[in-house]
Amino acid sequence: MPELPYKRIISLVPSLTELLIDMGLEKQLIGRTRFCIHPENIVQAIEIIGGTKNPNVDKIIGLKPDLIISNKEENREEDVRALESQAEIMVTNVSTIEDSLVEISRIGSRTGRSELARKITTQISSILNHRPKPRRVNTAYFIWKDPWMSVGHDTYINDVMDKYGLTNVFSDQARYPTTDLQELSALSPELILLSSEPYPFKEKHIKEIKEHCPDSIIELVNGEWFSWYGSRMIPSLKALNKWRANL
Repeated sequence: MPELPYKRIISLVPSLTELLIDMGLEKQLIGRTRFCIHPENIVQAIEIIGGTKNPNVDKIIGLKPDLIISNKEENREEDVRALESQAEIMVTNVSTIEDSLVEISRIGSRTGRSELARKITTQISSILNHRPKPRRVNTAYFIWKDPWMSVGHDTYINDVMDKYGLTNVFSDQARYPTTDLQELSALSPELILLSSEPYPFKEKHIKEIKEHCPDSIIELVNGEWFSWYGSRMIPSLKALNKWRANL
């Protein structure tokens, strides 16, 4: 394998930390956020440089990276600007599944792992192409409580929902709209999904919503299926294929 272009990489994006490791770059990864949890047995040995929204800029500079991987949504512009004079920074932008495939290829090309990136994107595309295509279901997807927060039309989660026949009842709004259970009741979604992240929804929240939406199906779902991109899409889309076929 040819010599790699970068030897000291820091990832500020949990999904992409896992992707870099899956592309064989774990020895080059010298820093990651505390939310970078996959694969657990490998990330434990990689230095934590803070969170996605509050990275320790001084610590990152001290580690002397030659490449920093960031994301337009997950990381703050001011942090990226503070670091761009210290190392090369790659800013990814993912709002759809197609965007993710493009960014996987771009990261592969940038880091000398084009062939591995191609294998990952080919596998993702194959799994997606074999997804079930049942009737569409009006759906509300929640990521937060107090206030209740859903997803708008311009998010990666919305695109995953759309690909799997889940019509987002908040698709007329942008980013992450807030709402309340009275509005939710008026929207009358057939299906309400409570994500496991970033807010850890539990069974008690199903009961709370059920009081306002007695006719809705309410389920707890693995948030990684809908919000993690990169190589995590392989197990996530496989799980979604099975889940949607049985919904």
